[in-house]
Amino acid sequence: MNSLGLYLTSVLIWGSTWWVITFQFGPVPPAISVCYRFALASLVLFAWCRARGLRLAFSTNEHLWMALQGILLFGVNYVCVYLAEVQITSALVAVVFSLVVFLNIAGTRVFFGTPFRASTVVGAVLGVSGVVLVFLPELREGTAKGNATLGLIYGLAGAVTASMGNLVASRNHRRGLPVVQMNTFGMFYGAVFVALYAVLGGQTFRIDWSERYLLSLAYLTLLGSVVAFSAFLTLLGRIGADRAGYVTVGVPVVALLISGLFEGLHWNPLLVLGVLLCLAGNVSVMWKRR
Repeated sequence: MNSLGLYLTSVLIWGSTWWVITFQFGPVPPAISVCYRFALASLVLFAWCRARGLRLAFSTNEHLWMALQGILLFGVNYVCVYLAEVQITSALVAVVFSLVVFLNIAGTRVFFGTPFRASTVVGAVLGVSGVVLVFLPELREGTAKGNATLGLIYGLAGAVTASMGNLVASRNHRRGLPVVQMNTFGMFYGAVFVALYAVLGGQTFRIDWSERYLLSLAYLTLLGSVVAFSAFLTLLGRIGADRAGYVTVGVPVVALLISGLFEGLHWNPLLVLGVLLCLAGNVSVMWKRR
């Protein structure tokens, strides 16, 4: 697959997963669904590593860092995403997650000493302003499907933990941990953490045998968690992290289009302006970094 194909694969799959997650809501608690998703994804990746003869033996210290990455990136992050989507439409959660680009830059400045640039500050202002405008109608008019404030809080918490997970992944990558195995163990540890959280919270492990639930789980596991990550990592290795970062610009656009078609997302002037500001902020940061 050429670079354009890899880019479209990542954007279209990840852009659609925000909506597909809504098919997981029902008798199965959100945390349990997250546990199923990444437990299955890790099993698929373990089988792939075995088939390819990839190294699976790591030191205790390396496992601890992979566990921290998994807990943040595939555990807390996705539990927050699912809980946010219970309250607000999937596209709005995707817009909130566009802030991860700016959170990553702030985090690398704090932990790795990467300097800020003027374009980064401008992009961050545009991105935050865009999110504020997107959520004004939801907060002011109560048009969300649930509690918009709670949905926004969960979304922001998910974005922050996703960024923290990215920073840990960056640290692990710099220490020479291979990406595929890092994600394999990360998803496993993330699933174990969420399982413990669910048990301690008194949640019951159950399965919804409806086609709606099982097909969405298969889609999120195989396409959203395995194929899209594989396509993105291949693209990143081929054209570099900066240019591959433009995936974060395309994903919320796809999520918004799907939400408008299937979730009844109302396109008002503030929403359109807010989305444009978010996209402009992302492009500003990515363009200068390139």
